Amino acid sequence: MKWPEHGGQPATMKQLFQLEKEKTILDFSANLNPLGPPAWLKEELYNRYESLTHYPDPSYSRSIASLAEHEQVEEGEVLLTNGGAEAIFLAAKYFEGKKALILQPTFVEYERACKHYHIETEDIGLLPQDGFALPFDLVMEKLPEKDVLFLCRPNNPTGTVVPEKQIRALLKEGLKTNTYVVVDEAFVNFVSDLSLSVLVASYPNLLLLRSLTKMYTIPGIRLGYMLGNSRLIKRLKAEQIPWSINAWADAIVPKLLEDNRFVDRTKLWLQEQSQKVRSSIASMGFYVSPSQANFYLLQDSQHPQQTDELFRYLFHHGVLARHTHNFKGLDGNFLRLAIRSEEENRYLVSALQKWRIDT
Repeated sequence: MKWPEHGGQPATMKQLFQLEKEKTILDFSANLNPLGPPAWLKEELYNRYESLTHYPDPSYSRSIASLAEHEQVEEGEVLLTNGGAEAIFLAAKYFEGKKALILQPTFVEYERACKHYHIETEDIGLLPQDGFALPFDLVMEKLPEKDVLFLCRPNNPTGTVVPEKQIRALLKEGLKTNTYVVVDEAFVNFVSDLSLSVLVASYPNLLLLRSLTKMYTIPGIRLGYMLGNSRLIKRLKAEQIPWSINAWADAIVPKLLEDNRFVDRTKLWLQEQSQKVRSSIASMGFYVSPSQANFYLLQDSQHPQQTDELFRYLFHHGVLARHTHNFKGLDGNFLRLAIRSEEENRYLVSALQKWRIDT
């Protein structure tokens, strides 16, 4: 079967599994905030309609200034991007033809971007029996051989987080060996006090990738940014396509960053719901990854070889999970599920209880 490469495609999955179009599906496959978009966004975009008749400011000065203030960095250390995907490919472009280390399983676009720019890659596996923790000593050993290390924090799809102490050690070693560390923080806004932006000023070999689409549930707008040393950001900007960010995306950045109440409410929701749903699922004999993000990996510990059957069972019962057939090291043996609303999470738990009875 040709599995879709990303989540968030219920219509495609219905067609693939021959489900009727009218069937109600709860989409647990996309790692988006179920509380968003913010209530004010629709009216804001409507009021900004006239901006579509003009070219955006090519320097995106208002957005850059807002992001710099929000992250407490210099404006020259910020680059606005067309979603996290453009940030990943711009980062890879910088290391074209060189050597990279990638921690697997992780977001598939790092490897794709490296292949696009002819970067030789080597994988290091994060193992479920170790809680998908970073094999720190092995990474430190490999670092001098590479030009760049790609890692995701919190990691997609495991939800695990490399401790800041280890990140600092990797950066210090990288300064000695001229190795960069690219950290994708696409989900960092869901977790308190996790951002590495404070390290940008001290480590010129650090590049942070960010996404605003996950927290605010605006994947259709495509909005992200990069944080790094000003010299590095200047070189990346020179490779960026002119006007890669549209006027609507540019217009809403300052207001998104001002909405602290929305972010705080989201973090409170995640803390409450994550604890409830993960505890309920684990009590039924399912493996749940030690995630700190708004998603987690799941496997039926009693029937670990029946993950595809579990996927189909849940889907036919109205729950769309994310398969893991294109995550290296997982090879389809786990499902990734997002944290959704309390009602939706209860429905998921109920579906898993039925699976447990039926198997």
